[in-house]
Amino acid sequence: MATYDVVIIGAGPGGYVAALRAAQLGKKVAVVERDNVGGTCLNWGCIPSKALIRNAEVVSLFKNAHFWGVNIEGMQVDFGAAVDRSRGVVDRMTRGVNFLFRKNGIHMVNGRASLRDAHTVAVEGSDEALEAGAIIIATGARPRSLPGLEVDGELVMTSREALEARAMPESAVFVGGGAIGCELAFVYNAYGVDTTIVEALPRLLPLEDAEVSAEVERVFKRQGITCRPGTHLVNHRREGDKAVLTVFTVDDEGEEEVLTDRVVVAVGIQGNVEGMGLEEAGIATERGLITVDEHLQTTAKGVYAVGDVNGKLALAHVASAQGVYVAERLAGLKPAPLDHGLMPRAVYCQPQVASFGMTEEAAREAGLAVRVGKFPFRPNGKALGAADYEGFAKVVVEEGSERILGAHLVGPEVTELLGELSMTRLLEGTARELGEMVHAHPSLSEVVKEAALAAVGEALHG
Repeated sequence: MATYDVVIIGAGPGGYVAALRAAQLGKKVAVVERDNVGGTCLNWGCIPSKALIRNAEVVSLFKNAHFWGVNIEGMQVDFGAAVDRSRGVVDRMTRGVNFLFRKNGIHMVNGRASLRDAHTVAVEGSDEALEAGAIIIATGARPRSLPGLEVDGELVMTSREALEARAMPESAVFVGGGAIGCELAFVYNAYGVDTTIVEALPRLLPLEDAEVSAEVERVFKRQGITCRPGTHLVNHRREGDKAVLTVFTVDDEGEEEVLTDRVVVAVGIQGNVEGMGLEEAGIATERGLITVDEHLQTTAKGVYAVGDVNGKLALAHVASAQGVYVAERLAGLKPAPLDHGLMPRAVYCQPQVASFGMTEEAAREAGLAVRVGKFPFRPNGKALGAADYEGFAKVVVEEGSERILGAHLVGPEVTELLGELSMTRLLEGTARELGEMVHAHPSLSEVVKEAALAAVGEALHG
């Protein structure tokens, strides 16, 4: 039986980053992965979707070429070519992870893993087991389905099939208006698909600031995307090669049928916990997710769970941060505790959305005295020059201390602008200090500066 300091089950952004950090810290590491390294994020989620979003942005730009004084005749788009490009990006990324494994001496085992006990990992199809001083479970999650809406991969798809399909339908309904639904709806709409988003909660991106959600919905409608928040899926049936969805909209207080060529289910995820021997190893689960303590240890001593499978916050960068945290604790270091409430969140549709921390509503409900600074992109010189000026930056600040409680941005490249707000918060800086910092001109980041100044009543251009 081969013995390792750390055995990691799953090579997604939680598992492979944990493996790299543990190896850097001198640990003997093995990783068991049943599919490709990189997990859902790299292979079927974050990376290929962002590649397709870039294609959609280019298509949208060319559609409006006349605005820029460019005349294009006979323009044709090939979504299959976009999918090919996205798969090329994925291939390059996975080859990079495999290279890093070899460079750091990490032993890679292909196969389905299960736990014999809290220190032994078996691999399906192999007589040899792996003995571990510690085990990290990083098996991730998969798209959740809805009862009565069976996924067949052709008419009814999850996000994975939607990212692989080489041909676009004439119409598509996205069931779920969260990050995945909004991103893919933007892509489909850019390629000329009659696109509808059905969301049961009262607004799209329901976890984001209400004003941000409203802005996304407003811009989506202008782009031609039909947004139907507060709408529940009652049932569906197939008629030939089309789906007929029966939906109930709260405001209309009635049912209606929607005919579509494709249904994409984007209603969340469920943990990959089946067939792993968790119960035999004494590992508790709740609602299909592994229970962990503040140090991400499961109910079995020496076994940890990181990433989507523990249900803390289903984001790739959170999984990576958790993986590093556990690896460093196993090496005897004392990493700073992870504050999941301050983890950055990003949605890459157009307009982009980026946020962290408390919304204005949540801060007031918590009894905090707050000030809010808000500044639009519309008067920003860089945004105007790029003809991309929808949206705003919003900063929620504690009155008196001027401590940043949260930030909520919607608009051009805001996923790249959130970093300085997060860094200010991490270093215990204030909104005033952020506003006093000199920002390059012209730059989109000036909107962040103005929002911070607005929060302390000193906006220069507001």
